[in-house]
Amino acid sequence: MKITDVKATFVWPSSLFVRVFTDEGITGIGECSPMNVWAIKACIDHALKPLLVGENPVEIDKVWNKLFFKTYKLGVQGIQPEAIAGIDIALWDILGKATRLPVHALLGGAYRNNLQLYASIGGGGNMRVTDMVKAVEKKLAEGFKAFKIRMDWGVSHLDADPVKDLEMFMAVKSIMSKDCLLSFDANNGYTVPTAISQGRKFEDAGIYHYEEPVPQYDYAGLKQVADALDVPVSAGEHEYTRWQFHDLVTRGGVDIIQPDVVKCAGISEMRKIAAIAELYDKIVLPHQTQPTVGHVASMHVCAAIKNCTRPHEFTGRRPDLEALFTNYPAPEGGYMALPGGHGLGLDMDEAAFREIDEG
Repeated sequence: MKITDVKATFVWPSSLFVRVFTDEGITGIGECSPMNVWAIKACIDHALKPLLVGENPVEIDKVWNKLFFKTYKLGVQGIQPEAIAGIDIALWDILGKATRLPVHALLGGAYRNNLQLYASIGGGGNMRVTDMVKAVEKKLAEGFKAFKIRMDWGVSHLDADPVKDLEMFMAVKSIMSKDCLLSFDANNGYTVPTAISQGRKFEDAGIYHYEEPVPQYDYAGLKQVADALDVPVSAGEHEYTRWQFHDLVTRGGVDIIQPDVVKCAGISEMRKIAAIAELYDKIVLPHQTQPTVGHVASMHVCAAIKNCTRPHEFTGRRPDLEALFTNYPAPEGGYMALPGGHGLGLDMDEAAFREIDEG
């Protein structure tokens, strides 16, 4: 089998799908990070596609290494691994279709076939407390039992409003039953002293996990926070390769690592990152905000990772994107079943994609 073409298809406002075509009529689909999609698309079209055409798509590791090391100077903390991610996911989809196996079987088998989801609600920094409470109430009514509220502060707003952050957390916690789980994502928005002080208050309130409390580049500060607290501290959405995750674990001291399959160069690299987690006895809890292909690819990988036992991130449904597939699975009661079928298990609506290509 040979790769004959690669198409990176942008769907407004921030979805970039990749289709890899073969001479045997098998087409695989993947998805890239939503960050800088036009730059990622240019990387695929002009740097990666010429390296792919003519290659055997089922020789995934060989192809991955060719793409990664032939384009290494494009930058290994962003566009390059995010572009490779979409291609790599599509190659695993092709391998599954060619062997008539689901991706999770190719990865060694599913430890779980029905994954609990947590409702991930962002924008907290610019929301009123009452607005966040209403957003959580809506998800509670849909049957979700696990949640994360995200502040989206970033390093340009360090310690912007920790008082309101805590008030928001406490208000959300107050409307939940005791069996509900609530996590908090500072989105790199605290200095070390504030992160520790906030973390202790979150601990007293029963937080489930504490995500990205300090700037992503401050491994020493992250370790200070993790060492000071009992609550599991997590990070990883800003890491892109196994080498960076090794540093995050050994220097950052996190309890939970959070690779994102559409950022960290795809399924191939995510499973190697998971091996690092197993080596250091860390929990894998992926970051994942892409609602269709990215989400399903992440579920396949998570199902095949023994120590990926916590609820999986879910930012909500996108009917417009789900309509690109004829069999997209719907979550029920805060859970989502692994898709059946071969590869990723998603059947593309070819007419819908053709319309986007021609538009």
